[in-house]
Amino acid sequence: MRSGKIAVGLAILVLLTIKSMGQAQGLADLVAEGATLTKLAGDFRFTEGPAVDKAGNLYFSDIPNEKIHKWSVDGKLSTVREMSGGANGLYFSANGDLYACEGTARRVTSMTPGGKVSVLASSFAGKKLNSPNDLWIDKKGGIYFTDPRYGNMENIEQDGFHVYYISPDGKKVTRVINDMVKPNGIIGTADNRTLYVADSGGRKIYAYRIKKPGMIGDRRIICEEGSDGMTLDSEGNIYITTAAVQIYSPRGQKLGTIAGPEGPANVCFGGPERDILFITARTSLYSIKMKVHGQ
Repeated sequence: MRSGKIAVGLAILVLLTIKSMGQAQGLADLVAEGATLTKLAGDFRFTEGPAVDKAGNLYFSDIPNEKIHKWSVDGKLSTVREMSGGANGLYFSANGDLYACEGTARRVTSMTPGGKVSVLASSFAGKKLNSPNDLWIDKKGGIYFTDPRYGNMENIEQDGFHVYYISPDGKKVTRVINDMVKPNGIIGTADNRTLYVADSGGRKIYAYRIKKPGMIGDRRIICEEGSDGMTLDSEGNIYITTAAVQIYSPRGQKLGTIAGPEGPANVCFGGPERDILFITARTSLYSIKMKVHGQ
């Protein structure tokens, strides 16, 4: 595994400039002036699941190698967990525990800063989960997660690919979405009013109103795109991953595209000021400086 700040050039294509609420907004309003897409580290097998801790350090998964890595704010790469159960999506809780969707192990777990791993959910209605993929934690400490399956379709016990909610006390798992083809990326707004879910199988990004923890409704389509991972910026814009990173306004207006040498799997804002957009892309980790910040 090699690391180093190797500038690969800014490959940004401005597809559209949108006027929203009387103000022009496009990619130039989001990306820092003169910023370049930078390769931070490479030689992984499939990077995914970026998540940032309180200090701004970036954690991400290398799924086939069953490892979770850390890219520190001072530019150092380290491994924080091995034999990760095929960990995919990651997210930090308010107390600093690292939550993970372990796709191979078919469970959702938490890991303390000291490295103790606990299982939060591994089944629903007495049947094993398919392959937990991505997750988001609300203000109450409840966990929304997607449960599709890619690759091997053997030993599936659930009746489809759905979205679930783990209660804050960890005692109850509820199915909250049951009509998607293959849910994947998931993220909620900081005010806990909106939940975004990508149906990669149905090629749509949906926004749901969160009525209360573990109860959602009033679905609307943001765009006719599938996506792997997703994140939100301080303006409420949605960053999705297809062949490139695509950015949409909360109303579903296309703002632009950030393209790189490898197809992105997931995105996350990090760094001390949360103004660095990290992109996990196949064998590598990339970053680009932004004008906007993460939520």
